[in-house]
Amino acid sequence: MGTDYYEYSIPELVQMLGCRFKDYRMRSNLTQKEVAEKAGVTVNTIHKFENGTVPNLSISTFLRLLKAIGCIEGLDGLLPELPESLYLIKNNGKKAQRIRHT
Repeated sequence: MGTDYYEYSIPELVQMLGCRFKDYRMRSNLTQKEVAEKAGVTVNTIHKFENGTVPNLSISTFLRLLKAIGCIEGLDGLLPELPESLYLIKNNGKKAQRIRHT
């Protein structure tokens, strides 16, 4: 059975991701400095992320880090592309751009 991520706070989830990132980085045989250079971030950012002490890591920084360690294809597992939804098609055949509740 999988992990129930809803049971964790956001800081706990960021800490988990940082630990996983460190494992992936090390298995890729990359130093923090090498990843920092590839991603265009500071070594301190990577250090704080891996140790779970980063106060705020932007999504763009996270994506650059994934690219730097060769794991960007993992996005398909995170948010896979969905098939077209009949629920979102309006009567005129166009796709709804937003949901409104009346």
